Amino acid sequence: MTRIHATALVDPRAELADDVQVGPYAVIGPEVRIGPGTTVGPHTVIEGRTTIGRDNRIFQFASIGAISQDMSYAGEPAALEIGDRNTIREFCTLNLGTAKEDGVTRVGSDNWIMAYVHIAHDCRVGDHVVMANNTTLAGHVRLGDWAFIGGLTGVHQFVHVGAHAMIGFQGHVAQDVAPYMTVDGNPLTTRAVNLTGLKRRGFSAERMAVIRRMHKLIFRDGLTLQQAIEEIGKLRGQGGDADVQVMLDFFAASKRGLVR
Repeated sequence: MTRIHATALVDPRAELADDVQVGPYAVIGPEVRIGPGTTVGPHTVIEGRTTIGRDNRIFQFASIGAISQDMSYAGEPAALEIGDRNTIREFCTLNLGTAKEDGVTRVGSDNWIMAYVHIAHDCRVGDHVVMANNTTLAGHVRLGDWAFIGGLTGVHQFVHVGAHAMIGFQGHVAQDVAPYMTVDGNPLTTRAVNLTGLKRRGFSAERMAVIRRMHKLIFRDGLTLQQAIEEIGKLRGQGGDADVQVMLDFFAASKRGLVR
């Protein structure tokens, strides 16, 4: 049977796998579904139409699935979907989506979400993302796989942060951050390729060379962004085709301008 502490309040309509653990004074609402191997810490509140996958670890005092902080929200159907093997630390807040998109906030798998992180309505967080303490995502933010967000960073609504990008401590992120890049400073500036992160993930020398060439085209050669995109397309066939496509797809979806 599920291991639910005697002081926890779990609605009988909630669907919990048999081995889910629920700590003291936690509250779980009627539309919540939680997969096997997941633990819910003391005093955590999980509400709304929230689906949580397997082997997640949710620490004490988290608020999962509350309605959005969007003042125009009027009770439309909304949901939160969380994948597998995520760590969600103390006092994190993850909100439901809104009707402004498809009504769903989505968090992928294998993410490391530190204390006091806020993930607002309609965000899309990929896999293997790290968000350090007090990271704040406004509504509709996109974080690509393996992105790293430094502590005390605020990300403006609708901003896209590309895969494998790294944002330094206390970033003020009001424009899109290109994949594979490291940004920091005030105002925020793209400094270099995130070489340390890519090496840790086993990127080959060929892939690294293509990524460094893309960095040069976008940030160092004095090209317009459109010219740089055209030149990036010509890098196919040099050992980094998947990375070239990631970059091109990122720019195709970019809405806020680019941190340069």
